Amino acid sequence: MNLCSLLLIAIALSLDAFAVALCLGLNSSLNIRNKIGFILSFAFFQGFFTLIGAKVGYTFISHIACIPEVAAGIVLIMVGLLMIKEGLTNEKRIHFSKSMYIILGISVSIDALVIGFTVLNEVSKINELFYYSLVIGLVTLLNTTIAFYISKLLKNIYLLSKYASFIGGIILILFGINMMCA
Repeated sequence: MNLCSLLLIAIALSLDAFAVALCLGLNSSLNIRNKIGFILSFAFFQGFFTLIGAKVGYTFISHIACIPEVAAGIVLIMVGLLMIKEGLTNEKRIHFSKSMYIILGISVSIDALVIGFTVLNEVSKINELFYYSLVIGLVTLLNTTIAFYISKLLKNIYLLSKYASFIGGIILILFGINMMCA
């Protein structure tokens, strides 16, 4: 696989993480430590799931892969509902625990597992597979960082910042429903 093809795959895979990071970044209770946690989680799981998917192979997809997408959709809907609840109440703190980093990291990385199954399952050299996984993880890291930066800029728009929890929550709910139905 050439670098151009790999980068296109990596960018496409990182779009889920980008969208979730953009929505999370609109939440006023998210601090820099939370953002770094999500960035690292999303990048790690994108790379790791690509590697695991390629090693396990295509046969696994027909038995298991549809279940995690439904679970990932449910997780995104739950986070969206929490953000909307925060917008309705005066409570401005959602607790972002380490388990949330892991759960959301896995949720946005299911497609990386599928890409590993389908596109990279024939790569026989382990160092080549590590390279592909590393590039996918680094592109996700970069795109997620950009998403958090954009969300910071968007919060400066008064109307958007006033309703940011609602907007982010609704987008996450729609994204979760789409993930479950796809």
